[in-house]
Amino acid sequence: QCMGASLEKNVKPMVQWLKELGTDDSQVAQTIVKFSILVALDLEANLKPKVETLRRYAFTDDQVVRALMSEPRILSYSSKRLEHRLGVLKASGLLNKLSLGSFMP
Repeated sequence: QCMGASLEKNVKPMVQWLKELGTDDSQVAQTIVKFSILVALDLEANLKPKVETLRRYAFTDDQVVRALMSEPRILSYSSKRLEHRLGVLKASGLLNKLSLGSFMP
């Protein structure tokens, strides 16, 4: 167990999912070191829906991966907070001009 997360139930599926998004072992390790609470977040209820939210706002998979690697705390935001920030940026015309990592902290 790590931070209350089961290796088999939480950590391995999350690592596999990150790899499926396009990360490599080094990126996954750096992200977990940078934001260790990530291993305790629920993959189905928390992580996947937030990545889908980012995709709905026209971010490519590559942009999502780069943002998650540089600012993994995006995944800890409530869905409401994430939607609000993205909505404000889209309404103001700034969404296409910024990278995810530069406006989400």
